[in-house]
Amino acid sequence: MLPLLLASSSPYRRELLARLRLPFTCSSPDIDERRLPDEAAVELVKRLAREKAQALAAEHPDHLIIGSDQVAVLGEQILGKPHTFEKACEQLLAASGNHVTFLTGLALLNSASGHCQVDCVPFTVNMRELDLAHIERYLHAEQPYDCAGSFKAEGLGVSLFQCTHGPDATSLIGLPLIRLVDMLIAEGVQIP
Repeated sequence: MLPLLLASSSPYRRELLARLRLPFTCSSPDIDERRLPDEAAVELVKRLAREKAQALAAEHPDHLIIGSDQVAVLGEQILGKPHTFEKACEQLLAASGNHVTFLTGLALLNSASGHCQVDCVPFTVNMRELDLAHIERYLHAEQPYDCAGSFKAEGLGVSLFQCTHGPDATSLIGLPLIRLVDMLIAEGVQIP
């Protein structure tokens, strides 16, 4: 098996990949993550996942490189990472009683052959009706300012959910393991 490299500095993605019990290393790619004019959310995450993997290919030849990127979509609006308490309040108030779809782009690049598999895995969260007091309590407790959509699904964020729908719950946290396993098998990796 070619060495496995996760093109990410995300502790959430690292924890998820560790579930597969395969040896891997991590390196953070340096790419421009801005959205292109008129770029659809699905195309954005697929492009960024592929670019993250490709950015590390030259310095990591003969590797299987995993790139991933995620956005949250509310209606037609892409929700980024809030970075501040105020922005997180705004996002969660807008999401209250609505559904938010998380689109996770995934790429697996074989840097030896140049073969790159790319996909997007959707996952939808139906949010509870949230009042400002509930939102503020949650934000003070968890401070999810580095998370798209302003919550951590792997933590107290589940208290904001009414229900969820999707093919792979791990995609909500940022790395769709079911689809990744398919891609790794296509590259000849045996799991387990």
